[in-house]
Amino acid sequence: MASLPAPLNLNAPGITPLSSAKQAAILMCPPDYFEVAYQINPWMDAGVPLNLDLAQKQWLTLKQTLEQEAKTKIYTLPPAKGLPDLVFTANAAFVYQDLAVIAHYKYPERQPEEPIARQWFEEQGFRIVTLPPTLYFEGAGDALIWNGYVFAGYGPRTKMESHSWISRESGLPVLSLELVNPRFYHIDVCLCPLSDGHCLYFPEAFSHLSQLLIERTIPADHLIRVSAEEASHFACNAVNVGNVVVFNQGKLDNKSPNELQGGLQDTLTERGFRVIPLDLSEFLKSGGSAKCLTLRVG
Repeated sequence: MASLPAPLNLNAPGITPLSSAKQAAILMCPPDYFEVAYQINPWMDAGVPLNLDLAQKQWLTLKQTLEQEAKTKIYTLPPAKGLPDLVFTANAAFVYQDLAVIAHYKYPERQPEEPIARQWFEEQGFRIVTLPPTLYFEGAGDALIWNGYVFAGYGPRTKMESHSWISRESGLPVLSLELVNPRFYHIDVCLCPLSDGHCLYFPEAFSHLSQLLIERTIPADHLIRVSAEEASHFACNAVNVGNVVVFNQGKLDNKSPNELQGGLQDTLTERGFRVIPLDLSEFLKSGGSAKCLTLRVG
């Protein structure tokens, strides 16, 4: 077994403090054609009714919140009829500086999204990398940058062999983390890097060895464990820009309102974050939330 990395010194040069965060740029896609038309994760059920008008309002509220409260520049990817999951732009690519590693989706339902993402990044002048057809890789849904590392998930939707491409093209070391719970099929629904080296984390989504890797890499006082209840309401699928953290606090279904534990909000507030809970309930029906709806591109 490979040796585990030493915990990072969060006071070392290169760690960006909250106060010096620059304007972010995020890619989103309007939910004009959003629906649950098939089932490729345990959250999806085509028999559950979806309110498109409400989904559009929820998406617009997220966009406006990021623009106004987090001072974020939002780019929009044109929606496409017949591609309901194009709205989840986090999966479109792994982005680092001028590099865009375009996703190659496991399920055929999402593969037509790939050329749309590639065209957008080409038009924006990114350096494009396309993986071999045998390597499934689902973008920033399974590859998250934290203080000079890439936390990369594998198992349900991404092959571990894709991680060597990420490391080679970006120059960043990759920690390959095995996802073992089908309800947490992407790493961005169970782990969320935050500013100042903090990180939200749901341990039970990972194998034992991967838990050890995470807990050895991130100092204990910066690792914020999320409960199973919070994780099931997509607390880890948050968007963080500077000191602003946006995540879902809507209903998961008609019977179970998301009463996110006050402890998590209090913990984040105590550490200098401004928490903004939004109702993103319609997108939970497809297995996505705030982070899934956004891709950091600058």
